[in-house]
Amino acid sequence: MALHQATSNSNAPVKDKLIFAPGHSPDDAHRAAQFTKFRLHRSDLSADPLIQFHQWFSAPELQSHIPETVTLSTAELPSGRISSRTVYLKELDKSGFVIYSNLGTSRKAADLASNPYASLCFWWKPVERQVRVEGRVERLTPEESQVYFDTRARGSRIGAWASQQTSVLKAESSSSSSPDDDDDGRAELEARVKEVEARFEGQDHIPVPPFWGGIRVIPDTMEFWQGRESRLHDRFRYTRAEGEGEKGWKIERLDP
Repeated sequence: MALHQATSNSNAPVKDKLIFAPGHSPDDAHRAAQFTKFRLHRSDLSADPLIQFHQWFSAPELQSHIPETVTLSTAELPSGRISSRTVYLKELDKSGFVIYSNLGTSRKAADLASNPYASLCFWWKPVERQVRVEGRVERLTPEESQVYFDTRARGSRIGAWASQQTSVLKAESSSSSSPDDDDDGRAELEARVKEVEARFEGQDHIPVPPFWGGIRVIPDTMEFWQGRESRLHDRFRYTRAEGEGEKGWKIERLDP
């Protein structure tokens, strides 16, 4: 693979860097992109961050962007090691944000077992907006998860039963010299898929696996970020009011 020489703005070589300050324009390759599409004022915001999120999520500019794509981050305790992955937001209700996953063997499940807090980060490039969510995580009931599970394609429901997410797949040795015949562990997964297909053959209804389901991130903090020129972004943070008799959200503008 050919590597391109990294250079600084002065065209002097930048040593030991495979990538350095990539730009977004061939004419100005080492200038950071400017955000100029929108502005955000306090008067633009709803008093409820979930309503505000829905308004941004529904922006016409995002119709072809898959706005439900989101980075979910969790952290294990006591090590404090953080892990992130891209998932799909599947539901937004009056309590929070719902995603679905393997909750038995996955890394996120292990993290949440020791630390029931998580964060979400949405990035919507067409509108130069970002939304960050932080809060406590709760698991949905099997009945709630079944409602969504029934909407999945049959192959995805079979796959949920077959996958022991994040577990190591063991390869079978092969004497074949053909790379196509060599198994790198995929055969173990495909064998499990066949077993599950046989188990549910002829059944339209497939129950949600006991180790699979939805988790809801209940926000106590949300931040709405609107890109602005010269990195002087508009940032507003919602913090859930705490204390006896307090309700609602406190909204504050943050320094960029």
